[in-house]
Amino acid sequence: MDTNSGISIGKRPASFWQRHPFLKDVLGLIVFVVGIFLATFALWTFVFRTYNVVGSSMKTTLMPDDRVIVNRLPVSWAHLRRQEYVPERGQIVVFSNPSYRPGDKEQFIIKRVIAFPGERVQVKDGVMKVFNDDFPNGFYPDDDFGGLPTLYTTGDLDEKIPEGALFVAGDNREGNQSFDSRNGLGLVPFYDVIGPVTMRVFPIGEARFF
Repeated sequence: MDTNSGISIGKRPASFWQRHPFLKDVLGLIVFVVGIFLATFALWTFVFRTYNVVGSSMKTTLMPDDRVIVNRLPVSWAHLRRQEYVPERGQIVVFSNPSYRPGDKEQFIIKRVIAFPGERVQVKDGVMKVFNDDFPNGFYPDDDFGGLPTLYTTGDLDEKIPEGALFVAGDNREGNQSFDSRNGLGLVPFYDVIGPVTMRVFPIGEARFF
């Protein structure tokens, strides 16, 4: 009996990648590296960033060389909705220096949010006070802060905050210790805010949430 069916059964030809395993490994490595880069870029852009504290303007809440994490999620969410991100009063935020020029030392600055558009800030006799519709006689913002601003605030000003800007100050406000809205920096546009500080991660023994 002839068992030859007339059908030729042979091995399937090797694919390109089977014939070039080294190229497959190289391509896999490239895809992996690109994936890591894109994931890191997305996290850095939309989720969080880290910064080192420079200078003593936030003493004693934050000290020089402290490492902090900035939460980008609320900023990213606001921008996705085509809205300006507005932090809360008393939050510590990192923002781009509105007057930064290439070569300047301070491209990113960390300060505490004091007042919003439509409010009036007064510094007199070493005390900072904020006036608005709810408090026409003014209130002391430091009473509600979780940090430890110095008791004395240097300066003499009475300023109303325009639309689209924030009044910020460091916690160390004696003399010229803090470059802020009452001392040379001016007001900070909403669009320059990178995000609120959520945690100090270094020194490890002094890690804390804000």
